[in-house]
Amino acid sequence: MKMQDIKKIGNLGAGTMGHATALQFAMNGYEVVVVDNAQAALDRGRRLVEHDLDTFINAGIVRREDRDAVLGRIVMSTEYEALAGVDFIIESILEDLQVKHDVWRTVEGIVSDEAILATNTSGLSPSAIASGLRRPGRFVVAHFWNPAQLMPLVEVVPGEHTDQETVDVTVELMNHVGKHAVPLKTESLGFVGNRIQMAVIRECLNIVDRGIATPEAVDDIVKYSLGRRWAVLGPIASADLGGLDVFDALTKYLYEDLSGETGEDPVLKAKVEAGDLGAKTGKGFYGWQGEQAAKTVQSRDDQLLEALTHDAE
Repeated sequence: MKMQDIKKIGNLGAGTMGHATALQFAMNGYEVVVVDNAQAALDRGRRLVEHDLDTFINAGIVRREDRDAVLGRIVMSTEYEALAGVDFIIESILEDLQVKHDVWRTVEGIVSDEAILATNTSGLSPSAIASGLRRPGRFVVAHFWNPAQLMPLVEVVPGEHTDQETVDVTVELMNHVGKHAVPLKTESLGFVGNRIQMAVIRECLNIVDRGIATPEAVDDIVKYSLGRRWAVLGPIASADLGGLDVFDALTKYLYEDLSGETGEDPVLKAKVEAGDLGAKTGKGFYGWQGEQAAKTVQSRDDQLLEALTHDAE
């Protein structure tokens, strides 16, 4: 299949990630069939789609006169049979390997043999997910980053049996709908983004646990140094500019002092056992209740939207 052959998109899941992927395709002219197992989930997904679309309209990314046309391209159903005739499917459902196995086996029996099957898993193995499929060569990871409507990156990750054409078409399609697709050479636990993210978080929590700095200080240091720099150039290019001899010298004395934790992080474990899960429970390392918490989230979204608008210029 070529990218030009893709006319109709299947979208499994209407939640936090699923509604955003559906909107991304619809904004770029594709008919999208969204399937979820509960009508209430579809109704909530429709509201989220409308909210995000209005945000894009107000930011000048989508024309106001195109609103009805975009929404009209999204059809929602609780029946898998509605996916018959789709050319590309993106799945954003529960991060449970058995659930994904069951859903994909059902879907494979409905769609054509040419349709590309993509999962939006955050780190599960594409080889493991595709192990129950008749044609694993057309299965691939397309990992959108949360919030998917505002973050440009999509990691495209092949499984053991994924055809190169599947990877190439997926990358081309993601770029065509306005994302920044980056293909990996092979699969790895957590892919690339989450491996880097967890390495950074591990050392951040180690710093807090050792009493070197507060969570607020750690966040400020990252935001006003590495965050700014890495938004322009990645860490490897930044090392080139800083001088590899300098970074080599740092490794000689600093690596040994960094966290080498290989099991469950003790700081995170203590928070989870206390029921302090972050924004979802109202408390983590920060308080996430009241007007200030809402302002923090809105500020994040506003700045991501501003960056997205700049990307589109």
